[in-house]
Amino acid sequence: MAANRTDIDMMDANEKFRMRLGELFRTQNLAALSTHQDGQPYASLVAFYAADNLKHIYFATPETTRKFANLTSDNRVAVMVNSSTNQASDFHQAISVTAVGSAAVINGSEREPIVEQYLAKHPYLEEFVRSPSCALIRVTVYSYYMVKNFQNVMELHLEP
Repeated sequence: MAANRTDIDMMDANEKFRMRLGELFRTQNLAALSTHQDGQPYASLVAFYAADNLKHIYFATPETTRKFANLTSDNRVAVMVNSSTNQASDFHQAISVTAVGSAAVINGSEREPIVEQYLAKHPYLEEFVRSPSCALIRVTVYSYYMVKNFQNVMELHLEP
């Protein structure tokens, strides 16, 4: 349920930040994932799902991809989600969020409940996600960095 204007005015900065993140994550389907190998950055486009508590971001990838090899050799990653539409108005209206954290493969009994939540957002990816060679990845987020108006930067650091 959307908050009304009075509720929003009474929120502290972290609550407003979290609300904005939740709205962005609900309205966007794709994110840019940054990994690296031997210091060389590598970016990939991924379909993502973010947990309601914002502590985790999930995506699926075949185990044969460069991004999978990179994140299994060094689990430090960044995930960027933005609301841009490739229009001039983006310079004043778009929001970009970068999540910094660590990635891990989800296996066993923990996998299926996350797959179901992921597929609720991306039902067209069911065959892909359920493929035996597809890994489900959880990014544990340490910090979020939100940029608005290409100048206004806000940070949210999550407790471990």
